Amino acid sequence: MRNNHVRLNCGITMPLIGFGTYSFPNDKRTTEHAIHNALQMGYRHFDTAKIYGSEPAVGKALNETIYMGEIEREDIFVTSKLWGSDHHDPVSALKRTLENLGMEYLDMYLVHWPVKLKPWVNYPVPNEDDFESLDLETTWAGMEKCLEMGLCRCIGVSNFSSKKIEWLLDFASTPPAVNQVEMHPMWRQGKLRETCGDHKIHVSAYSPLGGPGNAWGSTAVVDHPTIKSIAHKHKATPAQVALNWGLSMGSSVIVKSFSQERMKENIGAFDLKLDDEDIWEIEELEELKIMRGEFHVNETTSPYRTIEELWDDEI
Repeated sequence: MRNNHVRLNCGITMPLIGFGTYSFPNDKRTTEHAIHNALQMGYRHFDTAKIYGSEPAVGKALNETIYMGEIEREDIFVTSKLWGSDHHDPVSALKRTLENLGMEYLDMYLVHWPVKLKPWVNYPVPNEDDFESLDLETTWAGMEKCLEMGLCRCIGVSNFSSKKIEWLLDFASTPPAVNQVEMHPMWRQGKLRETCGDHKIHVSAYSPLGGPGNAWGSTAVVDHPTIKSIAHKHKATPAQVALNWGLSMGSSVIVKSFSQERMKENIGAFDLKLDDEDIWEIEELEELKIMRGEFHVNETTSPYRTIEELWDDEI
């Protein structure tokens, strides 16, 4: 996998396939075991977040492997995310993340959602009175401070629409390097990919297989007849077709499976080469978004009264 990297606008390179560590409930031992297996298979990008509860397990597994001399810290790429309750102080939040990981720096630190929550909201689904007014300019200044202090090598965002990217760029001294969003053959993010491309912001895809097994729902990407037909044509699996489509669009993909067989299958997506007809067939598929973010929408305290406001009509 060493050659399968993308160079980001901040000057560093990131592996194109990332290993996601969100699971509910999060079992520390299972996560550690999965990361050890992933390292042996060649995964080098590990994606976590404060709200996933997986930072300690990710750090323990990676540090054990580094201690044994099997890899160097600079050979791996670690991403974590700023939760809404930490917009008040991203520097302190990142320092806690680094404590959880047992590391001196992150490779990538992302604003998890364009949502600010009260400081005690350390749970994934906020209550109606948990929201505060979003002050993205102050939040981003804190993210830039993390960068200046050497606590991370790059900063970016997650779940940002085209309009919110443009808004951020109006005042950012350092532009985001990455926008991590839901993206798969049935949610293709055409407009967002164009916006991010115009500003040299890399799009990283979560739920690149349509989110099978996710607590918040899934869409039948790997069961879709078109995806199955393309897989049959190339003697590949539907998952490999979905992942290779994302890679073909110039994106990285964050895959989350703790099954050894599926982990091996997912990393095999690099071996596939979709042709123009395959890409055209996928472009014709109906679109369906899974992670709609309803829990960030209400008519009283959230800055977003509707789903359309959260995504600026990109839904």
